[in-house]
Amino acid sequence: MWLEEKTRRGGRSGGQPSGLDRERITSVSVRLLDAEGLAKFSMRRLAGELNVTAMSLYWYVDTKDDLLELALDVAFGELRLPDPDADGEDWRRQLRGLATEYRALLVRHPWLSPLAGRYLNIGPNSLAFSRAVQQVVRRAGLPARGVTGAISAVFQFVYGFGTIEAHFTARIADTGLSADEYHRQAMAQVAEAPGTAEVIEESKDLLAARGGDTVDEMLDRDFTYALDLLIAGIEAMVERG
Repeated sequence: MWLEEKTRRGGRSGGQPSGLDRERITSVSVRLLDAEGLAKFSMRRLAGELNVTAMSLYWYVDTKDDLLELALDVAFGELRLPDPDADGEDWRRQLRGLATEYRALLVRHPWLSPLAGRYLNIGPNSLAFSRAVQQVVRRAGLPARGVTGAISAVFQFVYGFGTIEAHFTARIADTGLSADEYHRQAMAQVAEAPGTAEVIEESKDLLAARGGDTVDEMLDRDFTYALDLLIAGIEAMVERG
């Protein structure tokens, strides 16, 4: 939809609904997607939330897919992007910041990850994020042939980590428990079940070494260490020339 400007089917005098615009429709779409998820989202449901007919929405978007692309790009607009050209800024710190922002976005909007894999992601906010990532990784000193591989290593990891974390968060929300309560109950059960107890016993030293008093702390420690490994890998490849 980003490659073509929508052709309007008439002006307000020709029946275009008043009180609507593309920005409002997209904003409400994001709110519904956050509240109810991608599977329940429909043009009819959106129209009901806006108190208009479903056909009214088609003055502003041609299809539901167009609207989902708009919602996806609005979400990408929440990312805080660094200035890659700022004096004295370290590429490692900026890369960590971008990765952390992206992870938080995926968790905040669980519907985002399937859409990011469905569309080209060429809206203005998505492109601004991609451009910032490329500029930061370029400054690491890798040969040009390695830049896209480094970007894939970091941000496909973040995509996977954030997507699974979002699913986990949604599952916990359905139980009515806190994340820590859910984790304690789940670990207690799997530690006693014949099919899983042995694996849990073998992993006790690793879980203890990781540390963290809460689920959030455990996830943060794993994410931070994994990201440090990837950045160290980029540094090692730079050293190898």
